[in-house]
Amino acid sequence: MKTRYIVYIALALVVGYLIFNKLHGGKDKNGQGGPTADAKAGGKKKGGPVPVNVMIVHDTSVTNSIDLTGSIDPNEKVSLISQTAGNITGIYFKEGGRVSKGQVLVKVYNQDLVASLAQNQYQITLAKQNEYRNRILLQKEAVSQQEYDTSLSSYNSLKAAGDVIKAQIAKTVIRAPFSGVIGLRSISPGGYLSQSTPIATLVNTDPMKVTFNVPERYEPLIKPGSKITFNIASSKKNFAATVYAIEPSIDPTSRTLTIRAKAPNPNGEITAGGFAKINLTLDQIPRTVMVPTECVIPNIKTNQVYLVHKGMAVAKNVETGLRTDTKLEVTNGLKTGDSLIISGLIQIRGKSPVKIIKVIK
Repeated sequence: MKTRYIVYIALALVVGYLIFNKLHGGKDKNGQGGPTADAKAGGKKKGGPVPVNVMIVHDTSVTNSIDLTGSIDPNEKVSLISQTAGNITGIYFKEGGRVSKGQVLVKVYNQDLVASLAQNQYQITLAKQNEYRNRILLQKEAVSQQEYDTSLSSYNSLKAAGDVIKAQIAKTVIRAPFSGVIGLRSISPGGYLSQSTPIATLVNTDPMKVTFNVPERYEPLIKPGSKITFNIASSKKNFAATVYAIEPSIDPTSRTLTIRAKAPNPNGEITAGGFAKINLTLDQIPRTVMVPTECVIPNIKTNQVYLVHKGMAVAKNVETGLRTDTKLEVTNGLKTGDSLIISGLIQIRGKSPVKIIKVIK
């Protein structure tokens, strides 16, 4: 019996404790329930201002350019061949050397032609004297018009024959058609030179030609006089060139326009046949606003940025234009002096209070 009473008393104490805890355990020192009151107040504590970095908007100039690839060609290039066949009597150039326009490079045997020309000159002298005599006699009516015309025709025919021989002799002398550097020769003195035998390659490397293609949408922005810069694998320098010719039609396969520019090469640093990495300047905007790309938030109908106004973040609609790797042009919506928020944008909602941590001018 005594044990049963002890059990009953223990159960009563447990039940009493549970009831007391149910009624009084959720209150704070002031007698108010902490979790319940917080839940009624909204369930969370209100946050402070968002820390942000700000950029002061200002005007700047920007260059619109694109990167392309192209090939490098000599200004002029020709494979020298002879217009007549014969034995080579002389070679007057050094392989890899510079030659001047009109310089004699190779001579082919022409003594037979020289002899024919000398004979022709004697005949011309005699025919000229005969024509002169008949002209005097015709004035005195001592010969007929037909006899004079025959002597005049003979004289003119001999002069024409002499011109033909002179042209044939000229073909036996190969001259440089332009100034430049001559390559390796494939002939030897005394060898037989035919009209199909290559002699050497002559190139003019100052200036060099840079040929490249641009997408058709850039056609209105490119014209003769446009500037490009490029670099090549064999040099760390940047070289400059000027556009001088544009293909009049667009390639229907690639939809590109072929452009050619000239690059000065007085020291021979640019090698023909090389590969060029080109930067083409399309246009230059002297005054515009450029902002970091990440601070422009695209919406369905427009783009937005956030400005700081009286300690609050204020959304502003903007219009954009040119885009570079890291920046975006704002053509409308910003003015010089605006405080543009460039960080902490994910935390900003509506007119959020902000705290400026850093100002970039």
